[in-house]
Amino acid sequence: AFVSARKAFIERSHGELFLNRADAVQSAHRAGLRSFIRYGWRWSWRVTVFATIFNMVSTGLSVYRDKTTISNFAAAGGFTGAVFRMHLGLQGLAGGIVFGTAFGIPAGGLLMALHSLTGETLQEKRNRERRELYEQKLAEWQSRLSVTEVLGQTENKAQGGLKMD
Repeated sequence: AFVSARKAFIERSHGELFLNRADAVQSAHRAGLRSFIRYGWRWSWRVTVFATIFNMVSTGLSVYRDKTTISNFAAAGGFTGAVFRMHLGLQGLAGGIVFGTAFGIPAGGLLMALHSLTGETLQEKRNRERRELYEQKLAEWQSRLSVTEVLGQTENKAQGGLKMD
């Protein structure tokens, strides 16, 4: 977008008067930058929505199935491709599914490979975090229970002392 807008500006501006060569170059760069910003905005929101839908579907499937597999990423890619090509009719929908699945499989494989380089798979990490949270809550519950038992013993001693008097 930047290059084509700059070329178009140069082709259209032969009749314009500039103060010097730097002013002409600066004007061409400004025209290219404006076009780059317009083009970037037009695609940035689409990429954001695409990535959000893909990640929500793949994460949702991983949580629902309690495992992370390439099929989750393939399904997420297929669903996202279908959503973005739905307006083209049934043929576009089918093409979006095929295209999204074709790109979801390598993307999922790459993500899983990179995550396995850390020494722990996504499933192992999820199970470890779940176990740590359970142990933390269990320790907290036991500490609250022991405080309640101590209070109960103190109360019984106090009541027993009053009965003797």
